[in-house]
Amino acid sequence: MQYDTLRVSDATIYYELRGHGPLLVLVGAPMGTRFFAPVADLLAADHTVLTTDPRGIGASVLDTAESDSTPEARADDLARLIAHVDAGPAAVFGSSGGAVTALALAQRHPGVAHTVIAHEPPVTAILPDREERNAAVEDIIATYESGDPAGAWKKFMINANIHEGPPPGPEPDAQQLADERFWFRHEMRGTTHFAPDISILRDGATRVRVALGVDSAGQLLDRTSHTLAELLGQETVPFPGGHIAFVMDPPGFAARLREVLLMQ
Repeated sequence: MQYDTLRVSDATIYYELRGHGPLLVLVGAPMGTRFFAPVADLLAADHTVLTTDPRGIGASVLDTAESDSTPEARADDLARLIAHVDAGPAAVFGSSGGAVTALALAQRHPGVAHTVIAHEPPVTAILPDREERNAAVEDIIATYESGDPAGAWKKFMINANIHEGPPPGPEPDAQQLADERFWFRHEMRGTTHFAPDISILRDGATRVRVALGVDSAGQLLDRTSHTLAELLGQETVPFPGGHIAFVMDPPGFAARLREVLLMQ
């Protein structure tokens, strides 16, 4: 594995590069390189795999720490990274906020990626109850800002209609707490408010597919994924597991991603 940083106008972006073959970019938000490392290692057997910490997260440092992270800014970073590694035409898999980044990439930089797979994008702006969803996001952020991160996460899970939280783990370290703070204060609002340009995504130079975990039925991102797919005139592409299946089952997820990349 190679790792390095790329200087952009207002930040230093950390990235990792593995393997050989067609370029495949794995992107999250707020999830960074460490979340994708196990599945990236598997996919590197037959792909050049690019992963990155999104701006303000992990080792990607903003010049102004309190700047907001928008899908548009993250898409610009990603376009520069793809050009910088110079490994040929890119397929981009984005999950959660990274799916929104990938959609913004397809809109702002047509043709930089020949394919975008948007896995469970939280694009609540396309839902009929978007005002209610926006209000819920503001309440979640306000709860975090009041000094109650546990309460903010509880409200987040309720809003997402996810009934089971993550399994118990070790206490978060300083970097994880900093990433959490950045997510609530500077990334969550812009990510969930992003409004996809349906005509560009449907008719543009980048082939866009919407992916959905089979275990995510009934959740908020089941709604956003199905709504976006319908607006694009397609069906969702099923993936194993739920929202973070690439973390929970890297072999199964890698196998399915290879299958989807071969679809026409």
